[in-house]
Amino acid sequence: MNATLPTAEALRTALAELLDGLPPTQTAKAVDRLIASYRGTTPTDAPVLRDRSDVAAYAAYRMPATFEAVRACLAALRAAAPDWVPATHTDIGGGTGAATWAVAGAWEQGPRTTVLDWAEPALALGRELAASSGIPALRAATWQRARIGAVQEPAAPTDLVTVSYVLKELTPGDRTALVDSTAASAQAVVIVEPGTPDGYARVIEARDRLIAAGLTVAAPCPHSGACPIEQGTDWCHFSARVSRSSLHRQVKGGSLSHEDEKFSYVVATRFPTDPVGARVTRRPQIRKGQVLLELCTRDEGLQRATVTKRHGELYRAARDTAWGDAWPPPEGD
Repeated sequence: MNATLPTAEALRTALAELLDGLPPTQTAKAVDRLIASYRGTTPTDAPVLRDRSDVAAYAAYRMPATFEAVRACLAALRAAAPDWVPATHTDIGGGTGAATWAVAGAWEQGPRTTVLDWAEPALALGRELAASSGIPALRAATWQRARIGAVQEPAAPTDLVTVSYVLKELTPGDRTALVDSTAASAQAVVIVEPGTPDGYARVIEARDRLIAAGLTVAAPCPHSGACPIEQGTDWCHFSARVSRSSLHRQVKGGSLSHEDEKFSYVVATRFPTDPVGARVTRRPQIRKGQVLLELCTRDEGLQRATVTKRHGELYRAARDTAWGDAWPPPEGD
């Protein structure tokens, strides 16, 4: 059984209970301030989340989107290494634990998780949400305050490290220290940033450091060579569909039942993986009798593939292919 679906449902339930009874206007104001910080470009040397009100707003605003983005990254890792199962996990800068929820849902038996963050209110609320989840791996997680990026001693060895939407908040020196420490301590590293040119640049910087430290790229790239995108001309990013609850829509001021989270990421490992032969890097364009796919390939860089009805089963597969998927689809999909 794949535990992802019940974990997603449990997260929606936990957030609904958290928001129930909170004044929507107060929460919305906190969300507005957090959006301004999230979209800003200036790193900070203090936690963005200051108190429980901030943390509740953040959980409502960001946890569902972060969960879905990390879930997509973990799915790519599992596809590249289907037999690998982590026993331990460290969620660096994990805040209220969105990535930890995604990890708990990715494997049948979730790993032993330690969440590190410098904001005690975020850790406290994350612990509270995990305790109410009914999911053993979440309830057993350890929540620990730590200064993110300031490496004072070697990081403890761990199987899996997630660093989601954290690098933007750090100074360049702290980013370097964090990525280098992570590369030295983990068997697999998942780094996620906003799907913006700046977010992509931070992911590429981290990717280069991970490769220099001896790791190889498992996803999204089909290779560990240089990114074929010319800097300044485009950026690599993907999209995850996020379901909105009624309370989530109220807090965010939206009317749709869903939103699309854009993110950039890299997954790198110290063990062998089987990366995809090519990955779809833009939303497929479906036209009459043909599908246009933008691809990053293992050997030939960026390519455009046109799949028509003449391709038979491949054409039908192309019509079902989504942004971020492997191409061609693995057999059995």
